Amino acid sequence: MSTTVDPATRARPEAAFPLSQRGDVLPEEARRLREEQPVARVRTMTGDPAWLVSSHALAGQVLEDERFSLKDTANPGVPRQYALTIPPEVVDNMARINSAGLRDAVMKTLSPRADKGLDGWLEAEAHRLIDALVARGAPGELREGFSEPYSAALHCRLLGIPTDDWRRLMSGIDLAFVTSPAPFEGSAPNWYRDLGHLREQLTADPAPTEGLLGRFAELRRSPEASERVDDELLATVALSLFGAGAVSTSAFLLHAIIALVRRPELADRLRAEPAVIGRAVDELLRVNLSIGDALPRLALADVWLGDVLVRAGELVLVLVEGANFDPEVFPDPETIDFDRAANPHLAFGAGRHFCPASALGRTHAEIALTALVQRLPELRPALPIEQLAWRPGFIKRVPERLPVLW
Repeated sequence: MSTTVDPATRARPEAAFPLSQRGDVLPEEARRLREEQPVARVRTMTGDPAWLVSSHALAGQVLEDERFSLKDTANPGVPRQYALTIPPEVVDNMARINSAGLRDAVMKTLSPRADKGLDGWLEAEAHRLIDALVARGAPGELREGFSEPYSAALHCRLLGIPTDDWRRLMSGIDLAFVTSPAPFEGSAPNWYRDLGHLREQLTADPAPTEGLLGRFAELRRSPEASERVDDELLATVALSLFGAGAVSTSAFLLHAIIALVRRPELADRLRAEPAVIGRAVDELLRVNLSIGDALPRLALADVWLGDVLVRAGELVLVLVEGANFDPEVFPDPETIDFDRAANPHLAFGAGRHFCPASALGRTHAEIALTALVQRLPELRPALPIEQLAWRPGFIKRVPERLPVLW
């Protein structure tokens, strides 16, 4: 595929990229680029050229147009956002799920309605973690003490593995989701270690009966599926579901908590009006900055984005925080408004790659935030928010710690 750029667009100066890793402040560049250059030329961490898209309309176009591909960003020789630290075939796992006929098992697992006891379990888990925080005394730490174990335990339950496995798998994510300009030695053994662990659980005797691994164990026994799936694929699907799900839900929860402790009147309203929690979570999804450097897509054909002709073979990066703060779509975008009339944010993506776990993610956050505001009405940061240390070189914007008082 050609990567030639029209002379007029080639002449545009490159914008600085990636943007700030701080998650407590909307990068000024996001506003400027959206207003002045909504399709901007940038150079990625790997030194490759790319187009950075920052308006809501153009971001939605990229995410919904199948000529912009996620899975092809893992092809050999294409421009990259950063080096692959997981096997290329994992980049677009849903495509592999569809081709192998595994979609029904995965979609049932990701539906909150599929697990009749899930809401009660999530509520109990949130309160158990809050009890432990209170017992240890303030100040407490909400990343390791709440958001991470709560989110990871949920995904252990979804897989059907012991919740005690959460630390082991989350430590693997710390390496698997590093953003690096070049491959590094530890990435492959890290992935295959955790893959082997899940493969052992899948093939254990007796076979698993709960969660996704239980559904996969049934598939393994089915004569119709035996020629289409293998244990490596099943374990890969399970591990990548855990990784993407646990890190995304934990990161969003941290950002939502930061928003509530910075604006205590928002938490007060959630206590006074519990029914507003659904709209509140949607608005907190809109303003959260956890997504990180941008969503990558590879152009499969020549496509016009605004006044820029993107050529087949070029990398396009969707700046979600640009789109979600676009005043053309969200009046007064930097105000957190739980009564926003329309909220077509792109926190879950759009089009074919709209996150299949969106309902689960909302349920996870609604229960956690409700428990926190009810149990800890005086919850507040233990240090100035601007003093938080944000993890460098990671696929998500996350604080290393979130110390709080109550």
